[in-house]
Amino acid sequence: MVNQKVSPVKKWFENKEKLNFSLGIEDTFIPQTRPGMRALDEYELTKHYECWYDDIGLISETGANQTRWGIPWYLVNPAPGKFRFDWLDRVVDRFEEIGVDVIVDLMHYGTPLWLDNGFLNTDYPKYVAEYAATVAQRYQNRLNIWTPLNEPLLNMMYCGQYGYWPPYLVGDDGFVKLFRQITKGMILTQQAISEVSPESTFVNVEASFRFAGDVDAYSDEVGFLKQRRFLVEDTIMGRMNSNHPLYGWLSKHGIQDDDFQWYLDNSIKPDVIGVNYYPQVSTVKYVAGDPHDGSPYDPLPFQNDGVEGLKDVLTLFSERYELPVYLTETCSPGPVEERIRWLHESVAAVDELRAEGMNLIGYTWWSLFDMMYWVYRDEDKPAEQYLAQMGLWDLRANDHLSFDRIRTAAVDEYRRLVEAHRK
Repeated sequence: MVNQKVSPVKKWFENKEKLNFSLGIEDTFIPQTRPGMRALDEYELTKHYECWYDDIGLISETGANQTRWGIPWYLVNPAPGKFRFDWLDRVVDRFEEIGVDVIVDLMHYGTPLWLDNGFLNTDYPKYVAEYAATVAQRYQNRLNIWTPLNEPLLNMMYCGQYGYWPPYLVGDDGFVKLFRQITKGMILTQQAISEVSPESTFVNVEASFRFAGDVDAYSDEVGFLKQRRFLVEDTIMGRMNSNHPLYGWLSKHGIQDDDFQWYLDNSIKPDVIGVNYYPQVSTVKYVAGDPHDGSPYDPLPFQNDGVEGLKDVLTLFSERYELPVYLTETCSPGPVEERIRWLHESVAAVDELRAEGMNLIGYTWWSLFDMMYWVYRDEDKPAEQYLAQMGLWDLRANDHLSFDRIRTAAVDEYRRLVEAHRK
């Protein structure tokens, strides 16, 4: 039975006439190291820890009324039961000062260094819920919008299927082990926050996956992956029963009867489904006769399906769950002209879907300023050599071992779109 304690929808969900505009700051945290792999903390690499006050101020120049911003769990909770809020207190003050709603990423991949085996730790679901509730209680009536874990499916793939991130598991068994821990953690997180902050709302954010090319040559694989892209949301929302297409696969790889019953007994319902879409990488292209395993080390080629791909994934999630949907990440990396082109095309696509009746409530450009490509973790060159040009502001290395924020023409174009939607 679905848990009936669902948070009330905030006013910014209720006004369907106005499209919410949001910006994100890239917040991937993989603090664990191993031979040949460096820690990956995007706040450290982009110098957001140094520039946070001014970075948040940049948001006010864009006209955005919301922002997606993540908490580095491993720093705020440096030891079991120990929390440090001095920096986070000042950040929350700054967000209040500029007057934007914050959609808080509680988890963006990384787990604390003290948590043995990370996601695989027996008590991971308990610890992540404890962290979430502690944060929610401290900032009650100040932070009220939560993403329990960003892109859970991608977490399971990178950490449990491909052995790319800790705890470095591989194969279907590894994926399902991560699935069990992550989904239970997401459910306990929402339940714990709802207990201490009943006015909270929840935005579940998932990566989008599309398939093109010679899909008939890989019909079994593609059919499975089309079902798997909804696995997390189906499970946490109480849809995982013996009639589900992936029920048998989960059973084969370790999910027990009592696990399935636990999901049904503890199911939750988010207020909004967030969908992340990047035209260059959200659609994989199959080529008949080309062996692959689809891992980061042996990737399939991508096919840029532009706005048609964007409309497709938003429609899929909207129709499946009949909840408000939010485009929670999109951009087109490259020269400023390419970023501006995609900005206009993607906003126009969102407007079209809304005009057709979709309950599509928000648009997010990701990100506010450039980020570092994740391959930084695997190599040894300076951070500036991994810059992904995808922001409204560019990052430019300076003589102070930091980065200047360089305003681009995309800032003004974004603001014009915001103002046009406010009329």
